[in-house]
Amino acid sequence: MLTGDRIAERHRGDASLTGRILPLAVVRPASVAEVADALRICNAHRQAVVPQGGLTGLAGGANPCAGDVAISLERLSGIEEIDAAAGTMTVLAGTPLEVAQRAAEDAGFLLPIDLGARGSCQVGGNLATNAGGIRVIRNGVARDNVLGLEAVLADGTVLSSMNKMIKNNTGYDLRQLFIGSEGTLGIITRAVLRLRPLPAGRLTALCALDSYENVVALLKRAQKELAGLSAYEAMWESYFRFNCVAEGLRLFEATPAFAVIVEEDLQGHEAERERFEAFLGRALEDGVIGDALIAQSQKEVQTFWRIREGHALDRLPLLLNFDVSLPIGEIGRFADECGKALRAKFPEAHVSFFGHVGDSNLHIAFSVPGATEETAHAVDAVVYGLVGIYSGSVSAEHGIGLVKRDFLDRSRSPAELELMRRIKNALDPNGILNPGKVLGSI
Repeated sequence: MLTGDRIAERHRGDASLTGRILPLAVVRPASVAEVADALRICNAHRQAVVPQGGLTGLAGGANPCAGDVAISLERLSGIEEIDAAAGTMTVLAGTPLEVAQRAAEDAGFLLPIDLGARGSCQVGGNLATNAGGIRVIRNGVARDNVLGLEAVLADGTVLSSMNKMIKNNTGYDLRQLFIGSEGTLGIITRAVLRLRPLPAGRLTALCALDSYENVVALLKRAQKELAGLSAYEAMWESYFRFNCVAEGLRLFEATPAFAVIVEEDLQGHEAERERFEAFLGRALEDGVIGDALIAQSQKEVQTFWRIREGHALDRLPLLLNFDVSLPIGEIGRFADECGKALRAKFPEAHVSFFGHVGDSNLHIAFSVPGATEETAHAVDAVVYGLVGIYSGSVSAEHGIGLVKRDFLDRSRSPAELELMRRIKNALDPNGILNPGKVLGSI
């Protein structure tokens, strides 16, 4: 347990940079039993706790309030088992995602949960926030890749259901209570993850398109013609141009209205590359795309993805990141309307859009010099107001935490919110688990 000046600054909160307060103490359990002991003691004394993983979240879900005890899972790390017959991995919650991915690859499997923060984020946090990422179009979000789960309840009870079977129809699916609950119902300690066959390779193309309608048209073609379609990432003109300039790259003669990364997992058949090239050729002939670059090396693949991951945006002052979900056919109109509204209110702002599109997820990057808390509130009102009008979700993959808590009613009905409160009260009657997150005080 760390107290006083032994508590590192990073424990103020997650990558949203909205955390302001150091916790009262940081508890670092190294076993499930120690997690249970810590919660049992805290619950007996009505001591609020905030679970912390890799602290890569963007919704303030790991931010402590004054007097909170942080429970860090960083020492509860390791791969317990890879079952080749079942195609599963049993992993402790504090294991970095990239460590788990490499262990799966060494055993000849793919762990399909994948996101840009893979080197820092932890498996438990991925599950607690139901992380999405870049492979959702093929393998689903985090919850779709979990067969078994173990979590510790507020009173220290260890609820363990480490199932390895795909079919298990035995009443309530309790694991789903904790996946996406952001540590408000229990602390995830172990999981059984579903593994997939390791692809023989991947083909990656960067395509230039002139309209969002063609972005959707290319997606539908890819879903029909590319059996191993594993990623479909769209970048609007302002986002693509900003990152190309920042990286000193010129990939097309002129910056297109849209740039799309199409990626296909390969099974090792000789004709796969020819089919991929033929797919792009037909799209070019039909005017769906204006140009396409097929990566010829791993370095070129990394270049395409470096533009998409957009780390250069972090250099912008007071960057606000939005993560919303809308019906795929409406994303283009939403982005146009949202961009116009934000630029009308903030003419000097950087506003850009990018997203997974194939799984209905859109990200918005906003930055303006001299932004204040009032600026952030005004931007929130524009973005989430439009999300409500378009019947979208205020959070596609980042979670709710503190940052989106006051906008949850844009996407969930009063009846749904009331049921969430009843579940929270049943599992955490003293309200010690991550209080104030997701639902606020209850």
